[in-house]
Amino acid sequence: MVAKSVDSYRFLHGIEKKVLKRWANLPQETNIPWTPLAKPLSMCTVSLVSSAALALRIDEPFNPEIERRDPWFADPSYRVLPRTVRTGDVQVCHLHINPAFAEQDLNSVLPVERLNELAERGEIGAAAPSHYSYMGYTLRPERLLRESVPGILRQLRQENVDVVVLVPV
Repeated sequence: MVAKSVDSYRFLHGIEKKVLKRWANLPQETNIPWTPLAKPLSMCTVSLVSSAALALRIDEPFNPEIERRDPWFADPSYRVLPRTVRTGDVQVCHLHINPAFAEQDLNSVLPVERLNELAERGEIGAAAPSHYSYMGYTLRPERLLRESVPGILRQLRQENVDVVVLVPV
C-alpha cells in the first residue's frame, strides 16, 4: 500500500504560505472564557472593538512603519473612540484593508450608528461612552495582548460595559 499525503500549502507561495503555516502552528486555545449574560440585553451597556486601526483625526495615527519593517508584527496600541464618532472623524491606518469603505461609511468597520439605533429602540440598554480600535492582522500579538488588552479591559470596567461586540475587519 502506498502512503498518500496532502500538501495543504501546495498552491500558496511566498508570504501567504509563511503566514498560513504560522497561523496553523499557533498554540490552540482550549479554555474558552464564555460568560453568559447576567441580565437581559435590553439592560446591558454595549461597546464595540474594531480591528480596523481607526484613530480620530485629532489623535496620533497607528504606526504602519512597524509592519513595513516586520510584516509579522503591527502597532500593538489601541485608540479610544467616543460613542459620538461619525464618518469623517477618523482616519484608517491599516495597511491590509481598503480605507475607502470606512471613509464612505464608518459603520462598515465600526457600526456606532447602528448600535445607537439599538439603544434608542430599547433593544440594548445603552451604547457605551467609548469604543476601541486596534490594528488587526498581527501575527505576533503578544504585546497587543500584554499591553493594550488590559488597558481596554480597565476602561470597559470603568464604564460598566456588560457586552463587547468584536468587529473583525
